[in-house]
Amino acid sequence: MMELFEELITSYGYVAIFIILALGLFSLPIPDELMILLVGYFTKIGLLHYSLTFVVVFVGSLCGMMFSYLIGKRAGRPLLDWLGRWMSVTKKWGSKAESWIEKHGAPAIIVSYFVPGMRHLAGYFCGMSHMSFKSYTLYAGISAVIWSFLFLTIGRIF
Repeated sequence: MMELFEELITSYGYVAIFIILALGLFSLPIPDELMILLVGYFTKIGLLHYSLTFVVVFVGSLCGMMFSYLIGKRAGRPLLDWLGRWMSVTKKWGSKAESWIEKHGAPAIIVSYFVPGMRHLAGYFCGMSHMSFKSYTLYAGISAVIWSFLFLTIGRIF
């Protein structure tokens, strides 16, 4: 899988990074962290520019999160139950995650960004719980900045 990412990124650059992240955070099974570590390495060897890559990683991840929020808000629980069958997400786990987001609100978005699997579903749950778009965008943006910086920089260093 990483060979495919490497080929796409070296061929299509920033556009590939944006699309892969937006689709990954929209819930496609893509190892986002590993890809960002690889992209960070590409900034170290001069294949990509660090600042521009950071912006692309941030915007791509935020767009994926916004899209999942909007789908959660519009389609709600029936869509999540249907997707859960395909993604091996049980109703019990989905209910626990949904109540956790409702209970802890916006700070849960920041924590969920660093939990693989939860990050991919947090947008849906926030949309389903009718969290305000403004509040969701603020906390998803803060999360995306921290997450993007952390993994991109670790990839650049190591």
